[in-house]
Amino acid sequence: MILSIESSCDDSSIAVTEIATKKLLFHRKISQEAEHAKYGGVVPELASRLHAVDLPRLLEEAKPYLDDVRAVAVTNEPGLSVTLLEGVAMAQALSIAQGLPIIAVNHLKAHIYSLFIEKEATFPMLVLLISGGHTMVLDVKGFDEIEILATTMDDSFGESFDKTAKMMGLGYPGGPIVEKLAEKGDPDRFVMPIPLQHSPKIAFSYSGIKNAVRLLVEKHLPLDEQTKADIAAAFQKAAIAHLLQKTRKIFRHEHPVDFAIVGGASANMAVRKAFADLCAEFDCTLHLADLKYCSDNAAMVGRCAIDAFYLERFTDALRIRVSPRTDKIF
Repeated sequence: MILSIESSCDDSSIAVTEIATKKLLFHRKISQEAEHAKYGGVVPELASRLHAVDLPRLLEEAKPYLDDVRAVAVTNEPGLSVTLLEGVAMAQALSIAQGLPIIAVNHLKAHIYSLFIEKEATFPMLVLLISGGHTMVLDVKGFDEIEILATTMDDSFGESFDKTAKMMGLGYPGGPIVEKLAEKGDPDRFVMPIPLQHSPKIAFSYSGIKNAVRLLVEKHLPLDEQTKADIAAAFQKAAIAHLLQKTRKIFRHEHPVDFAIVGGASANMAVRKAFADLCAEFDCTLHLADLKYCSDNAAMVGRCAIDAFYLERFTDALRIRVSPRTDKIF
């Protein structure tokens, strides 16, 4: 078995996966959302302290499996350095105490493998990765063959939802709150700019649309509930339209047979519906992870680690490093 650890941001998670069958034997996650909500976003130092408390609790629950563990997998990049260190420190301790090799897992690659929990990986495919920290289209041909076709020039898709929620005083995390509120709103009451609409550049940008939300909020203060819903609906409509416009250009060039959406923001139902329509337009098969595996979790880390295990991608316990870099996937 492989024991996997995830602590890249504000979710503490540990999983145990059987190597040969890829069966998920144990998976637990402790979310820190309630603790960070009062601050309107993740506080890195607080997240680190909570990981230091929660990860040992989860490891204790996984204790019955430890005798059969053959490697320890841990997210080491990208993410918040202070939180990554908590997971890596636990992996190092287990490695030294149990004599186990470490598999260092890139968080972005793990999100790709959220598609393949308890199943075989199937490549090639184009992948849209959308989360609180990332917005990118990837050409994934294999474990070590991943090319970034497009990425964000500034802010991410998921982060723009969090900031929109914060500007309207809706709470944290903003993604599900704004999505739910948008269902009650009129998306055509306000016209939001679609970033890079007339630019040939294949890239994403969400700073401008966040500024448009800010101006609308300031103009209509104090906000009544319907205005909040209408702003949320208009924002979500434009945010998804931007994803679609740039991805459609990639489709025209790449002609993909298989396309996937992964990352925390891939749980957004409006996103799933919009890209289901796009894939139908291009006769392309859409792949989606189960909703419970869209956000950060150790199950996807463990599944990615299985392929790394067979490739013997092991790291010495004393040489593993953490990194916040977002432009490196392998």
